[in-house]
Amino acid sequence: MAKVTIDGIEVEVADGTTILNAARQIGGEVVPPAMCYYSSLKDTGGKCRVCLVKVTQGSAKDPRPMPKLVASCRTPVMDGMVVQNITSPEVLEARKGVVEFLLINHPLDCPICDQAGECDLQNLAYEHGAGKTRYEEERRTFEKVDIGDKIKLHMTRCILCYRCTFVADQLTNERVHGVLHRGDASEISTYIEKAVENDFSGNMIDVCPVGALTDKTFRFKSRVWFTKPLDAHRNCTKCSGKVVLWTKGDDVLRVSARKDEFGEVKEYICNECRYDHKNMGDWTIEGPRHIDKNSVISQNHYEKIDMQKLKLDIERQIQFQKGKQLPETNQSPA
Repeated sequence: MAKVTIDGIEVEVADGTTILNAARQIGGEVVPPAMCYYSSLKDTGGKCRVCLVKVTQGSAKDPRPMPKLVASCRTPVMDGMVVQNITSPEVLEARKGVVEFLLINHPLDCPICDQAGECDLQNLAYEHGAGKTRYEEERRTFEKVDIGDKIKLHMTRCILCYRCTFVADQLTNERVHGVLHRGDASEISTYIEKAVENDFSGNMIDVCPVGALTDKTFRFKSRVWFTKPLDAHRNCTKCSGKVVLWTKGDDVLRVSARKDEFGEVKEYICNECRYDHKNMGDWTIEGPRHIDKNSVISQNHYEKIDMQKLKLDIERQIQFQKGKQLPETNQSPA
């Protein structure tokens, strides 16, 4: 076990744990953002650079600081390590620069993008984005293409996080799409116009952090915050059958996999569950989906308040503001 201090909060984690996952055990504002890292996919991380942090003390044995900012998703902790995330002006300035870089070619089409309300880049741009761009050259543009009968690829929005290629590599037997070309000419595409047809291809939509890969059966049907998300399940021989139904009245507009508090899918679902069962009667409804209170999707969605958890959350936030260690708990702050 190793003890690491992140933004003044000490946590004990297993050896080999990355700084990012150590911060996730603390929860709250000390968790660095991540656009390319995905804990359930091997070899992800180290591409988007938004999770940069400052290591002011390498370890108890070697207290020297690391000379440069490091990617928290790829850097393992050491016993006695001291890390700064939101308490470091240098980190916040670097993150602002990374967001500006990600937005160089990304179009400002949030009003018509189906990912609006669920977009990590939209949140990052709001928190760290600049008021205007310094980029004067012509932006990259691509035609929208179908890479399967249910998936639309809008390459103009892609930030090359590689998540969709990793999920295709690790969930399916034969991947037919990937990153073509090099440098500023890189793009996600299928090989020689092949279609993505495997039975778990829809998971590429769930792992995409922006609106580059969207569900053709849901495109332009509704804004996500006008829908009511419900946890539901069915007996499925291919996957867990545990999903989120995005409904309007009695109509199921979209079916997606369930994501945790960090926006990651833990149980991938098959295309049969995702596309072929859009009748409410096909599912056993478990209840309303919990949506983070800061999300635009939570508007007009009400849940019964757990007063004990609310009290604990407030207590943890107060202690975080004072720089004290949080009480031992398995629950993350709101």
